[in-house]
Amino acid sequence: MSSGAGETEPDEPGTFASGGSMKSQDAATTRPRPATPAELRAREKYEKKQREIEEARLAAEEKRKKRNRRLIGAGAGVGVVGVVAGLGYWALSSPTVYAQCVRDDPNGQPVIVPDSYCTGHTSGLNGFFYYGGHQYRYYYGSSGGIGARPFGGTTTRPSGPTIKTRSGTTIQRGGLGGKFGGSRGGGS
Repeated sequence: MSSGAGETEPDEPGTFASGGSMKSQDAATTRPRPATPAELRAREKYEKKQREIEEARLAAEEKRKKRNRRLIGAGAGVGVVGVVAGLGYWALSSPTVYAQCVRDDPNGQPVIVPDSYCTGHTSGLNGFFYYGGHQYRYYYGSSGGIGARPFGGTTTRPSGPTIKTRSGTTIQRGGLGGKFGGSRGGGS
């Protein structure tokens, strides 16, 4: 069954009629056909686009490296300035030690009492206060709550730092040996 002149129908379904013959190509003797002008333009355009993409990538990478160097340098500079400022503040400011008012319990052990027991009463010798028949004194640098035994600290008054009570009263101001009693600071 021929539908037109020169056409042949395939013998089997799924196969196509041959439109001509092809000689076998030998890689050693076959030469590629020359590129058409359109193919040459397309190839040049593609290569130019690839070069532009690569140049943009390299420029972005260089920009990122410079930015990272600047950020690292700025971060290091800020860090150094912060450390120097912190050390300067620490060196120039007097430390603060907190004092807690204590009295001896019946066993002779110190027990923390409210700060008001040590302020505003007649001072005895070397920081001891007598009030209502009991002896009150400060524990410097200790911790603990009212009614508990002080943990750490000492009964010897430190000579350099500012000494405050937990209620905010300044007992001694630090610095060049200046001592002031009973100045009221902000509550803590």
